[in-house]
Amino acid sequence: MSNTNFFIVGKHPVLEALKNPQRKVLRLFLTEESKKNIHRISPKKNLLKDVKVFFKTKKELDKYCKNEQILHQGYVAEIEKLEERNLKEFIKTKKNITLACLDGVTDPRNIGSVIRSATSFNIDGIIVKERLFPESSKSMYKASSGSIEYSNIFKVTNINSTLKFLREKNFWVYGFSSNGNEDFTNYEWKGNNVLLFGSEGHGLKEKTSKYIDYPVKIKINDKIESLNIANSASVVFFHINKAKKNLD
Repeated sequence: MSNTNFFIVGKHPVLEALKNPQRKVLRLFLTEESKKNIHRISPKKNLLKDVKVFFKTKKELDKYCKNEQILHQGYVAEIEKLEERNLKEFIKTKKNITLACLDGVTDPRNIGSVIRSATSFNIDGIIVKERLFPESSKSMYKASSGSIEYSNIFKVTNINSTLKFLREKNFWVYGFSSNGNEDFTNYEWKGNNVLLFGSEGHGLKEKTSKYIDYPVKIKINDKIESLNIANSASVVFFHINKAKKNLD
């Protein structure tokens, strides 16, 4: 296996990889039952065409999950990485762009959940630090439930220089923190925006804060100190998607 190939597990991650014409599925490991499920789910299109399929027992597939507490559900695939997406080129192609930016978020399950929410609520892309992005994590793919196949992931070497560049391209940067000045729902969400979220433990970095135009917060009751990154992102993405539809 080359360093561009890796394994994913789980029904939804594998099925969505098979449906994605941009994704190369090199090998597929299925139980007899999961093969039947694939044909039931997609009776008109043969998702297994031109794919090397190997049949295994559930116990044989367990070895692909032995280091992570996730279930394969009878589906394991070896896939190639997708072609890198270029942020500078992407922002030339659209208007009223909303991007999420994860600064220091490292937990694969949290990242996968954020990707799933972003795709569900029409966020245009997610900016991540290349060095911290767990690109071949089975846990991330499982948490994204296949939505990563429909996401624009922009890997950058430096978050601060990327925010600086985007501000120069008429993007507003909103930094989400429990110490934010104002409830994020008070804004109209017009134009191009970046939604900046900090790490799970330390929040937004001080050096990054100087690139924030609006320090905002999610207003919650006094009994709870804060939401985790996955929940915070879901709340924000849902509201902004709804607000942008109301502007149309």
